[in-house]
Amino acid sequence: MRDEATFATANCSRRAGKTRGVGGWLIEGPHRKPEAPSAYVTITRKLAKRNIWPTLLNINRKYRLGFIPNESDLTLKKNGEDKVFLFGMETKGEIEKLRGTGWGRVAIDEAQALPPYLRELVEEVLMPSLIDHDGKVRMIGTPAPVPTGYFYDACFGDQSKIDLEGARWSRHSWTVWDNPYLPGAKAMLAKVLALRGLTVESPAIQREWFGRWVLDPDSLVFHFDRVKNAFDALPKAQGRWQYVIGIDIGFGDADAVAVLAYNEHLPSTWLIEEHLKNKGDITSLVNVVKEVYYRLGPDNVRGVVMDPAGMGMKLIVELQARHEIPCQGAKKSEKEAHIELLNDAMRTGRFYAHSDSRFAHDVMLVEWDKDKSTPDKRVVSERFHSDITDAVLYAYMLSLSWLSEPRIEVPAPGTMEALEAQQDDYWSQLEEEHRRRSEEEATWQTNDWET
Repeated sequence: MRDEATFATANCSRRAGKTRGVGGWLIEGPHRKPEAPSAYVTITRKLAKRNIWPTLLNINRKYRLGFIPNESDLTLKKNGEDKVFLFGMETKGEIEKLRGTGWGRVAIDEAQALPPYLRELVEEVLMPSLIDHDGKVRMIGTPAPVPTGYFYDACFGDQSKIDLEGARWSRHSWTVWDNPYLPGAKAMLAKVLALRGLTVESPAIQREWFGRWVLDPDSLVFHFDRVKNAFDALPKAQGRWQYVIGIDIGFGDADAVAVLAYNEHLPSTWLIEEHLKNKGDITSLVNVVKEVYYRLGPDNVRGVVMDPAGMGMKLIVELQARHEIPCQGAKKSEKEAHIELLNDAMRTGRFYAHSDSRFAHDVMLVEWDKDKSTPDKRVVSERFHSDITDAVLYAYMLSLSWLSEPRIEVPAPGTMEALEAQQDDYWSQLEEEHRRRSEEEATWQTNDWET
């Protein structure tokens, strides 16, 4: 926090104290320089409120800084003006909320879990906004199961090509073992290892307790391969294309609509559209579904499926009764089995998504909760929630790509290929007739001998 560099990263373990430290840094900015506001950015607004809002209130109260909290807006005011802002980045459109303001200090928390538009947020939105007050950006986070992404590059990537003084990311790293306020960490780790049957070298322990980026694909729920499962455009096919629409209602997060496509002559499924909207109302979500459904054509849409929990069942009835859209509820009790089917499709190269899609990003972060899972039932961790992966999962179960049949090319009449095909068919019929008569003759001989 005392680093004078414009751009700095902190790669830490869990419980290292980074969020509390950045909270003090954010509120200190406008306290010392009132004209320069601060911003805190993380995965969702709900997480922002949980992670740092109590810390900001505590610091403000403890040191009598005079900020007035507005919990509905998640801002701290002083002299009638907002000075500290909290933002969630559920969708790409959220980054526009930081555009147009000259920022003094910006902290991006849980940076390892933010979608690919994190780069756009930092380089296109935030960097120009620092000019007004000679501002600073801090990215903090913990290692993800897969060592990739903008935060990973900022922490460990090659900076040799950056020549401008102060343009490099100043890199910092510390762990829970450096946190003097948690002296019981060693004893707790011993209990965790015994309970989970792990060793210190286990990837999850290395990531969460020692802040090391260790490839840990076994902890991921979905097994998406950016080489095997990425596509740019749908393949050319003469068969009929059909579609499935999956919907997930975000409770405190974003609503997500996924559109899958499959062809009667191809054995694969493609994720061709994603629609995400943060804090959207029911009307907005219905309008998105209607637009997609009628644009693709009712005769071409195999089905519409969504999570029936909460408001889901009412929305299903709404789509059926008022909009004549045949929506149905997803069978969430079979979720783990459905995950395995989708993983099998990805493993065998029968499911595709765009490499820059939200789905391709989120599947690298959705993990199994190894503490709550049992040999009979695995539980998805709540540490990172993805709406789009659920929408895709619901839709995939209605995809009938497994019923596809290879297209049989029929030569045009009158061509040499057609004549050859006709001749082949003639000889095939003769061979079949010869085989049938031979079998009948053998049967007659056997019957005569027995008689």
